[in-house]
Amino acid sequence: MPHWSVYTGRNEPHDGIDDLPAPPPWRAFDGGPALPPPHDGDDATAVSPDRVHRAKTYVATEESVRLVNAALCLRRPLLVTGPPGTGKSSLAYAVARELRLGPVLRWNITSRSSLADGLYQYDPLSRLYAAREAPDRSGGVEDHLRLGPLGTALLPYDRPRALLVDEIDKSDLDLPNDLLNVLEEGQYEIPELVRAARHSGDGGAEVLADGTDTPVTVRQGRVRCRAFPFVVLTSNGEREFPPAFLRRCVRLKLRRPDRDQLTHIVRAHLDTPDGDADRLITRFLERASGGELATDQLLNALYLTGVAGLDAESRDDLAEQLMPYLSATADGDGF
Repeated sequence: MPHWSVYTGRNEPHDGIDDLPAPPPWRAFDGGPALPPPHDGDDATAVSPDRVHRAKTYVATEESVRLVNAALCLRRPLLVTGPPGTGKSSLAYAVARELRLGPVLRWNITSRSSLADGLYQYDPLSRLYAAREAPDRSGGVEDHLRLGPLGTALLPYDRPRALLVDEIDKSDLDLPNDLLNVLEEGQYEIPELVRAARHSGDGGAEVLADGTDTPVTVRQGRVRCRAFPFVVLTSNGEREFPPAFLRRCVRLKLRRPDRDQLTHIVRAHLDTPDGDADRLITRFLERASGGELATDQLLNALYLTGVAGLDAESRDDLAEQLMPYLSATADGDGF
């Protein structure tokens, strides 16, 4: 592997992120004071066991390993496109686990998502109600503000945080352009804290970050990263993105896994006899040639037919029902 590669794709946690080469001069950041990573345990990639399992069993391709390392080295977001079920979001968990980047910060995008949602949430009404009920204990602005996943990822951690921006193609037309400046500069302001600091003369505010109840200090209402986060933006390829956005990303296109990849994926997830797995993999690939299927449909079929104790014919019938097409086909019924 090239000397600048720190991610191996072997699912073996290590501290190689400390050997990451220095950033290009135009991607160097100096936020501070430095914050330690929230947790460096091998399985600190998620808050739920299913995401830990996805991280442990992710099967990386040579191309994905190469481009993950390129994004890490260049301090650029990684835009991952591909059909549903090809492991786009699992990649973020796998990288975070192997490189011990701490829990993955996740921002699920909808058509209503805005840049402000990702940076922080401020609830002025709760502050107003608190002031009415207990004026002496209502607290300041910071007591009614929490950083979002993007805002947390840009805190001055001494190791990159992992941020998953999931299904960015579902956003409105403005969000990719709105992200440009923040991801380019690695910093942002919180106007409510800037005003509070100017009026109070106190430069520091203790605010809650995403995914934790431990406060962090934001000085003068400004946040600037120290280690640029590992940002994974996923897209199902349902829309085009502006050229200005694309040129600031490292782009990875995931394709449907072939037979060898499917075999490795099945073995990573399930202890299924090779004969049963081969038969269903063959059937899956045959059906996939006529419509859209996702890999987890194959895993579901293999798992359920394996625990159901059915004869071969019944297993095949059940597997067929568990692998409907994800979009309507020529016969119009989706099967």
